[in-house]
Amino acid sequence: MEDVMINKVAESGIITLNLEDYYPKEATAVFDLKDYLFMGLILKEKDFREALKNLDLTPYSDKNIALTCSADAIIPMWAYMLAASYLQPVAKQVVFGNEELLQKTLFLKNLSQINPADFTDKRVVVKGCGELPVSESAYVEITNILRPVAKSIMYGEPCSTVPIYKKK
Repeated sequence: MEDVMINKVAESGIITLNLEDYYPKEATAVFDLKDYLFMGLILKEKDFREALKNLDLTPYSDKNIALTCSADAIIPMWAYMLAASYLQPVAKQVVFGNEELLQKTLFLKNLSQINPADFTDKRVVVKGCGELPVSESAYVEITNILRPVAKSIMYGEPCSTVPIYKKK
């Protein structure tokens, strides 16, 4: 009698969801207001407006922009609004914050495109290890998306999982 190897994981109906598939792949750029500060401390409205009028927007075209000020300076709210008003027409998206926050925002936006109905009454393993840094916020968001519809949610690999949720 011949022993036949059976792949129980493949037959289990478990769906593996790799969050890296939703990792932002679009080009990004940072627009730092520190470059427009007088003596590295003060934003002069007249000078800032003139600088924005003469700004070459080409480096920001079709990119997701992190709008920030990396200097330890007090920046008036209108300055961020004014910069965004110049960047928005050429950018894909403008987000206040550093590049890390921009990546998180884009990642969560990509996750929001998931159709929860695709996972109704399914057993889902959210892949835990990979090549790219997946933030905690992405794991929390996918749990929020899946919990109302999935039969079960697990973390890890199909052969070795940590149970997260099981529908009663």
